[in-house]
Amino acid sequence: MKPSVIVFPASNCDRDAAVALEQATGKAPKMVWHGESDLPDTDFIVLPGGFSYGDYLRSGAMAARSPIMRAIVEKAKAGTPVIGICNGFQILTETGLLPGALLRNAGLDFVCRTVALRVENSQSMFTSGFSQGQYVDFPVAHHDGNYFADAETLDRLEGEGRVAFRYVDNPNGSARDIAGVLNETGNVLGMMPHPERVISPLLGGVDGAAFFKGLVEAAA
Repeated sequence: MKPSVIVFPASNCDRDAAVALEQATGKAPKMVWHGESDLPDTDFIVLPGGFSYGDYLRSGAMAARSPIMRAIVEKAKAGTPVIGICNGFQILTETGLLPGALLRNAGLDFVCRTVALRVENSQSMFTSGFSQGQYVDFPVAHHDGNYFADAETLDRLEGEGRVAFRYVDNPNGSARDIAGVLNETGNVLGMMPHPERVISPLLGGVDGAAFFKGLVEAAA
């Protein structure tokens, strides 16, 4: 498996994602600068967390117009797995690869703590390391993580099994406690919590290690 991690100005979880992928695959991923127009030979792409472009204008809006995103959109539409974590989730909604938007947290505070999630769909490649209904603990660290979509879109996501994770105790006001959603074909996942931050007992948990291990095995 040949993974790639995209690096934007002010990405702050790109190296965390790289470490998690290297642990799961046994090889270091390619680190791709956002200003590149072409991707290296890759079969899995991570848009990491951070505050791309300082969150100026709107979270993820400027990064979504970076040159590399054109290639990523093409790859995603061709079936290459793509995951956007935190700011990466915001970027995926800004490109239209995922529906909805990430708004300011309902409490208007930056939320940084570990949260419990329930696995809503264990049949996707991204959640295959877990069981349906399993509870996992991932950290969150965001100010604009309040997932919003209109009622019709939310009903469609629910009906098509595209809600991947749901908050047990909603930290940001997200509609229907949604923490992560899939695209129609199941090869794109956006999620606000950070699995790459819990890949070792030394980091406070291993649920993230199970996440990446399951993903790598499913995508192989």
